[in-house]
Amino acid sequence: MTPHRSGCPINLTLETLGDRWSLLVIRDLMFGNRRHFRELLTHSEEGIASNVLADRLRRLESARLISRRDDPTHKQKAIYSLTEAAIELVPLLAQMGAWGRRHTPASRELSVRAQLLEEGGPKLWSKFMDELRHLHLDAPRPKVSVFAQLQSAYEAAVAEAGSHK
Repeated sequence: MTPHRSGCPINLTLETLGDRWSLLVIRDLMFGNRRHFRELLTHSEEGIASNVLADRLRRLESARLISRRDDPTHKQKAIYSLTEAAIELVPLLAQMGAWGRRHTPASRELSVRAQLLEEGGPKLWSKFMDELRHLHLDAPRPKVSVFAQLQSAYEAAVAEAGSHK
């Protein structure tokens, strides 16, 4: 194991998450509910290469941000799940999305979820985290599906963008 540059929590977080792909893989597990390698590979907006995806999944599992288990429906497939540590990244990702909406040329369809999370604030983040615990950690199902709200808004934005072409 390589030594850390320092014990600073920001440095250590960047050493864990700061490469080009790790947060995007977590994003796709979190917001896209993509749980299989093939889904993560073929639905990547950024076009991740299969060897890079395999490496990031191994790194994230080693860092205890995701877990991997065999898929009971297919011997050669695995199901990836977020761990509690990754679920606790929701506020960080919400803040990154909010910053990106304000300071980058983000597309409407790819930023609508970030907008809803920013507007909903910590209360919505907490509800979303509870739902992620249900989806990934077998916690009880929440009464309201934040995931469904975010997905519906995304699909509506995609449809709207398609109708303007």
